[in-house]
Amino acid sequence: MKKQLLIFLTICCFPFMLNAQMPERTPENIAKYKELCRAHIYKDMKGMYREAGGALVFPFLAPGSNQYLDMLWDWDSWLSNIALRQILLENGTEKDKQEALKYEQGCILNSLHYGGMDGWIPIWIERNAPSREEMLKTRNPWKSNMHKPTLAQHAAFIVRNMNGDAEWLRDDFYTLQAFVCKYLNFHRHKATGLFYWETDEAIGVDNDPSTFYRPQGSSGSIFLNALMYRELQAMAYLAGCLNLDDIAVSFEKEAAVLKGKVQEHCWDPRDRFYYSVDLNLLPVEKPDIKGLYPGQLFLHVGQPRDYDCLIQRLSVWSGFMAMWAEIATPEQAKEIVRIHFHDTCSFNAPAGIRTLSPLEKMYNVRASGNPSSWQGPVWINVNYLVFRGLVKYGFTEEARELAEKTILLLGRDYERFGALHEYYLPDNGEPVLNKGFQNWNLLVLNMAAWLDGKPFVTEF
Repeated sequence: MKKQLLIFLTICCFPFMLNAQMPERTPENIAKYKELCRAHIYKDMKGMYREAGGALVFPFLAPGSNQYLDMLWDWDSWLSNIALRQILLENGTEKDKQEALKYEQGCILNSLHYGGMDGWIPIWIERNAPSREEMLKTRNPWKSNMHKPTLAQHAAFIVRNMNGDAEWLRDDFYTLQAFVCKYLNFHRHKATGLFYWETDEAIGVDNDPSTFYRPQGSSGSIFLNALMYRELQAMAYLAGCLNLDDIAVSFEKEAAVLKGKVQEHCWDPRDRFYYSVDLNLLPVEKPDIKGLYPGQLFLHVGQPRDYDCLIQRLSVWSGFMAMWAEIATPEQAKEIVRIHFHDTCSFNAPAGIRTLSPLEKMYNVRASGNPSSWQGPVWINVNYLVFRGLVKYGFTEEARELAEKTILLLGRDYERFGALHEYYLPDNGEPVLNKGFQNWNLLVLNMAAWLDGKPFVTEF
């Protein structure tokens, strides 16, 4: 309790102590660091390209840095691709754009190459990875996590940039359907209609306390459900591009149902925020009263529970994902921004969005690589996704604030170290881990283009 009070007082009452190392948010500094980011990122444009070989039978995009040097990752390749398209828009020739296409499509095709009729696709693939059959000898595909629901969104992003041409995907579209339908059929809570993580392994936001070290199959994650809503919409789009209209309609219906379920179960009218939910409740069972003796007590028969989940009131950044996915109503978005985005004692930090509020007992910004730390540090993909939600709902000043903070943070990193890092301390912007990390950090370009009123690339 004393530790939390000290953190609270330090952040809210003495912000100048923690903010001293962040560049001042002036037009001059923003212009300076914007150009510094562009110069470095343009130079490294093709650093994420990897050629086919071994288990990766198509060229692909790698996140970059020594730690992720030669591997295909699920949501990493998707967000990296969005940044790559911004680089190509600003600094690429037509030849560059055509060259990039095989690496973009290869991310999807490599993943689908590991797919099957059961729908399971691995989260990451290494060049020396074993075959799918070998992988499944050591895991139960029905009880383990798989590729996050961003595969259809990534494919739809590429197809949209090809003016709706999805023919390159037609032969593998069944495998993509099997992947999405595996989520629909085997990772969805029947009572609530929400999707859940099977385990806390490689969920992307590794030690998010709503999932980390919790019982298996119990986390109805708002992060997962927001991704899944957009994944279903992407499937509808792709099916339409392939003239599979009936299939498109079925995915549109699934998306509409999920949106309603998330609004029903994950919105907290008390805190005015979206939360993950706890699905780990004992079942309601009709008691066996054969041989009942007078005075014998059967628990719960008078009034069994009539709710199917419990809100996890943990102040995790992923509540903002309801705005990114456009699940939140305009009224809800207004309250989320008013109460949570503007709160400098919680999410709003000098370097961007804290991944966990420092008012939570789990708050911890120490360096950690397995799991990676999401208990407070600033991640650039989080800054970007929250920024996009703000833009979608018309919160221009707030979006500007977050974009400018991100530019100052990364521009200063380039200035001091000549490279970017994986994540940062929220209050002074000091890098924490993994120098040379590129990945979704390059989305700072998309934010800078929006600030300048120039064309900017967005996810599907």
